[in-house]
Amino acid sequence: MTYVEPVSCCTDAGPVVFILLMVFLFYVSLIVLAVKALIFCKIFSKAGYSWALGFLILVPIANIIMAFYLAFADWPVQRELRQLKQQSQKPQV
Repeated sequence: MTYVEPVSCCTDAGPVVFILLMVFLFYVSLIVLAVKALIFCKIFSKAGYSWALGFLILVPIANIIMAFYLAFADWPVQRELRQLKQQSQKPQV
């Protein structure tokens, strides 16, 4: 009696699984970047800056610079609030 090897449809599924995993991770990372950009666009908009500055968060060095700028700069919203408080404190003639 001779031994016959069973026929297999997938002899080596390793590369296929790896490629599918890489495609999945690519799409997940795109979604994460889109959500991150959306969040920072909203933050810049609420701070009184142009919402488009939020896209700078996707640029590698600019994201660090923009984070420091947001943390330490005088926001336009704060400047306007200060001006309104000063106007309301002036005596009315």
